[in-house]
Amino acid sequence: MILQIPLNPLQEKYLRKSGLLFPDEQILEYSKAGEGNMNVVVRLKTEDRSLILKQSRPFVNKYPTIPAPLGRIFIEDDYYRIINLHEFLSGFSPKIILRDKKNHLVAMDDLGIGADFIGIYSKKINLSPDEIATLPEYLLSLHKLEIRNFPDNMDMKKLNHEHIFFYPFMEFNGFDLDSIQPGLQSMSMKFKTDLALKNAVKALGKRYLQKGKHLLHGDFYPGSWIRVNSGLKVIDPEFAFMGDVEFDLGVLIAHLKMAKTNPETIQNILGRYTSKSPIDEKLLHQYTGTEILRRLIGLAQLPLALTLKEKSALADEASKLILKP
Repeated sequence: MILQIPLNPLQEKYLRKSGLLFPDEQILEYSKAGEGNMNVVVRLKTEDRSLILKQSRPFVNKYPTIPAPLGRIFIEDDYYRIINLHEFLSGFSPKIILRDKKNHLVAMDDLGIGADFIGIYSKKINLSPDEIATLPEYLLSLHKLEIRNFPDNMDMKKLNHEHIFFYPFMEFNGFDLDSIQPGLQSMSMKFKTDLALKNAVKALGKRYLQKGKHLLHGDFYPGSWIRVNSGLKVIDPEFAFMGDVEFDLGVLIAHLKMAKTNPETIQNILGRYTSKSPIDEKLLHQYTGTEILRRLIGLAQLPLALTLKEKSALADEASKLILKP
């Protein structure tokens, strides 16, 4: 059964047969819920409740030419089930209602109408003081969980590895960066041809693929945070894995830098984390720099409000973080 909009008779039959809909429950609305970069995401409203249906397909929803592991939807399910046992973390993510292995579909409760934080890059939205305090507290609580049997999620890690540590640094990868911003292709060659930089990123990528000791969200950036009436929520953990805490932190810091967040705010966030849990600063700097570069010169582009000059300066900073952490 494939999720599609508008709802068709076959889909409604499935919803009732699976038990997601009660026999007399009437559907009021069936609509797209968010952009769904990796998966198809649908909001189902009845007269009594609202559900989110999420389905993985053998490709990235936003980029259909890029293959992606079907089982990623169940990694998300596993992640939610774990954190929903934690008093603090359970308030940030949905509760699972149904896991359908045959159709690679998960149903969960609806956190409410809201928007992600992609707008921070253009300053259309800003993080509130409470949200600034919440981000490191969330990661601290997550990374301290004692987890023994979380799936290695290697297929998703390999996909992410390709787009973080390898593809952006290929001199000729078929992606014309000038289509994003004139002059960006030429700017990128400085980093694509830096052998020392590429070797350092390659070594970091090998570490990323190893199994670590801590449960990570795996994609802790503004697109995975949403603001609803009840506050900040964290979603889309299909890249979750056991790894270095510095990876989650590095992704967070990298995106705050790309959003031109006040350096004092960034230090405040980092300080809140490190005051309660030690980190490897060198590793943090390397993951931060790599995330910045892959977003500037890789396929996973963002709506950054940066001039070419600003991108060049930020890329230089990222390179130094990797080579001289």
